[in-house]
Amino acid sequence: MGKKEKSNEKAKEGNNKKEKNNKPVQDNIIKLDKASKKKKNKKLKKKLSEHTAFKNKEKKSGKKRRAVFVKEFILFYEEELHKLQIELLKMQKQVRNEGLRLLMLFEGRDAAGKGGTIKRITEHLNPRGTRVVALLTPSDTERSQWYFQRYMQHLPSAGEIVLFDRSWYNRAMVEPVMDFCTDEQNKRFLKDVPMLEEMLVKDGIKLFKFFFSVSKHEQLRRFDSRETDPLKQYKISPVDKMAQEMWDDYTVRKFQMLNETNRTLSPWTIIRSDNKKLARLNCIKHILSELDYKDKISLDDLQSDSDILISGIDEIRFMEDGLLSQMELPG
Repeated sequence: MGKKEKSNEKAKEGNNKKEKNNKPVQDNIIKLDKASKKKKNKKLKKKLSEHTAFKNKEKKSGKKRRAVFVKEFILFYEEELHKLQIELLKMQKQVRNEGLRLLMLFEGRDAAGKGGTIKRITEHLNPRGTRVVALLTPSDTERSQWYFQRYMQHLPSAGEIVLFDRSWYNRAMVEPVMDFCTDEQNKRFLKDVPMLEEMLVKDGIKLFKFFFSVSKHEQLRRFDSRETDPLKQYKISPVDKMAQEMWDDYTVRKFQMLNETNRTLSPWTIIRSDNKKLARLNCIKHILSELDYKDKISLDDLQSDSDILISGIDEIRFMEDGLLSQMELPG
């Protein structure tokens, strides 16, 4: 082998070594690029705060502003919510002026959207005339009292709107399913509660009873979201984790509850809540359509969606047909 050939071989070996040494660096650069792309994608997935799209849709572009694509449905939802929240303020003014008493019960399975709807109803109302009641597990003293006693102290006074985030209906579904009450206590409750509600209504309280109905698949998706979102983890409880396992038990209790407590004076309103935004809008529309107040918008604007808002009696009939045909029933 000549000198030139030897020198060429050495050069090749040197280049190969450089390539091998550079390869880990190149791999790291590729990994960093992928990681940065993932971070960018995560940033893009962040949601705008509610009302942001509606507030900024007419604003002109500028150097310090960036265009963001928003779904048409989001704009529709925010515009509708804004309009309905103005109506809620008008309604509250009438409630205060006339000394009315409004009581709203929000029931349903875990992650059905009760809390989110309550939040949108009360968001702009005067807090001096609005109260949200979300009671903790009863204490030992409360367990020794008449079952309804701890709820009665939170009933509305003249000019007040009170919203129960879960109510005395815990004894109709959660407590019997989770063995927090006896079968006798559950049966006694179902007999007593129609009489209690009749007394409240005859005394002048305007009573709304909402049951938020979520599908099993959507409930599971929301539970998974709570696990990963640090802002929602306070909502997770041991009872939540058993909700999927006890799904059929809850369905039977729901059917029993509706049959026993859906009365002419205190009817149930069922809200299909797989789409939380539509559930909120339809719930607010129903409240406003049932009340008279000054400068109220037309009833056409308060027309609810019959696929989302269903009467208690229609839900009972639907569940009866479903139980006979063994079809999968809505939550």
